[in-house]
Amino acid sequence: MEKLVLTSTRTGLNGTITVPGDKSISHRAVMFGSIAKGKTTVQGFLPGEDCLSTIDCFRKLGVKITQKESFVEIEGDGLEGLIEPTDILNVGNSGTTIRLMFGVLANTPFHSCLIGDDSIAKRPMKRVTEPLREMGVAIEGRQGGNYTPVSIRGGNVIGIHYTSPVASAQVKSAILLAGLQAEGETIVTEPAKSRDHTERMLRAFGVDVEVEGLTVTLKGKQSLRATDIVVPGDISSAAFWLVAGAVVPNSRLVLEGVGVNPTRTGIIDVLEQMGANIHVEMEDEEVEPIATITIETSSLRGIEIGGDIIPRLIDEIPIIALAASQAEGVTIIKDAKELRVKETDRIQTVVDELTKLGVHIEATEDGMKIYGGSSLSGNTVNSYGDHRIGMMLAIASLLAKGETTIEQAHSVAVSYPNFFEQLKELAEGVKENE
Repeated sequence: MEKLVLTSTRTGLNGTITVPGDKSISHRAVMFGSIAKGKTTVQGFLPGEDCLSTIDCFRKLGVKITQKESFVEIEGDGLEGLIEPTDILNVGNSGTTIRLMFGVLANTPFHSCLIGDDSIAKRPMKRVTEPLREMGVAIEGRQGGNYTPVSIRGGNVIGIHYTSPVASAQVKSAILLAGLQAEGETIVTEPAKSRDHTERMLRAFGVDVEVEGLTVTLKGKQSLRATDIVVPGDISSAAFWLVAGAVVPNSRLVLEGVGVNPTRTGIIDVLEQMGANIHVEMEDEEVEPIATITIETSSLRGIEIGGDIIPRLIDEIPIIALAASQAEGVTIIKDAKELRVKETDRIQTVVDELTKLGVHIEATEDGMKIYGGSSLSGNTVNSYGDHRIGMMLAIASLLAKGETTIEQAHSVAVSYPNFFEQLKELAEGVKENE
């Protein structure tokens, strides 16, 4: 699906839906199950391209993994059960896979080489490789290990106290995973709270992890015990429907089984601050908190978004920008420079593509300024291979007059393989042409 032509909806969005499993949690479930002792089952796994790359990497490391749609069974034999791969580990488009793999492979006394697609080749790895080198891991790669291809030989890891310059769950997770078999304690302190899926899931696999404020401590020489994981719906995927339900006239959507981890619910906080008609009903909690979320067409107002909330909604900023274009007044997004090193430069890409549709929006060094009240008109736009840009543009097409052509629409399969099918089911009157 290189190109997709969409038109606006005549009747709004109405219905009850379940979004795919959380991508971040799906990655970790496979990784942790692969380095645990025993059989781990994963229900609700996201069978998107990124998570399938994680499965492929661990199969190359000798782990027996059976996957059928959203169910995965993993037969792990601990970290010591991993074998030296005979092939290069290709992570595809997945930044989570490659950065967390560094942490896993830090514990292996053999050589591995990791690569990814063209997007991964442009994304900085030094934020992970530098602290791992401090822990004694041998890492080589392009531009001093800052870009792929990167090779790694682990073993004999020493715990460190690392003060991270960025609030990044990928950085934190890689260091904690490296610390599993380290001598002494591994401690990570962040400038702000990042996603805590790793800490929660390590506990579920029997690992002792302590969290105090912005600091996480993990004692070395620990092993994982197999367990069963249920993956909740991905709030980053739900975000597109939450914004759609708020801005598309005559809409009411109910999203069931959505993960509402407090480190991920910035999108809900922002929509509430903007005046959205949104209701969150909590369900039973196991490893992760889960809720049913109802959203209805709302009158939104512009706000300022920045500071500690940014790590809690960094992936949702493209769709938040679209919401801001339909609000009353001006919305300012700041402190989000991290967006410039995602699958695309998401700041510039969001500004460029929404401008094509008629949005009055300006890029800043660390965010953007969006003027509300925009009337959208169809045009040809491009996801540039970024799944979150592709889905944001699809939601924008529901508001645009005339036809909107999305180039590289296939990118959404990275995290939401059935996104366009659900869109057609919810949006009566939408015309779609490949």
